Amino acid sequence: MSTIKEVWLRGETVEGLSPYLQPAAHALLQAGEEITALMDNFPEGKLWESLSGMATPGFHLKHIAGVQDRLLTYAEGNLLTNEQLQYLNNEKVADKTLSELVSHLNTTIQQTIQRLNQFSDEELKAFRGVGRQQIPSTVIGLCFHAAEHTMRHTGQLLVTVKLLKQ
Repeated sequence: MSTIKEVWLRGETVEGLSPYLQPAAHALLQAGEEITALMDNFPEGKLWESLSGMATPGFHLKHIAGVQDRLLTYAEGNLLTNEQLQYLNNEKVADKTLSELVSHLNTTIQQTIQRLNQFSDEELKAFRGVGRQQIPSTVIGLCFHAAEHTMRHTGQLLVTVKLLKQ
């Protein structure tokens, strides 16, 4: 077990970020740290291996990055681009190495935090439509869902990786 405190317990804050979004940033940073450590020395040949129908580690790494980008796009009041939809459709495709996926994920986490930094406290209350059906949400809801969804898949990745390493 690691002796390093979780990001939120270290008293670190993201400069300029609304205090309302600091917990979301902490969760994203924590996920990045845990995933980077978890995937260190993971066998490349097992990256796209599935156990009992569970999602592969490669899928989780791609999906975590993709969902952050998509949810922040909605929070910004935009629709998904064709490039984002193509990425979504290719999340199960084994087209990247472990190093590429972890690097892309960590870059996406930093970009997501930069995108969180653009929202004022007042904007966090604004409503946004999600997806083709324009399901109503708020900016703060979308920001927190990006962090929550990231941590959900981080937990699933942790279990899958531990089982694959056995």
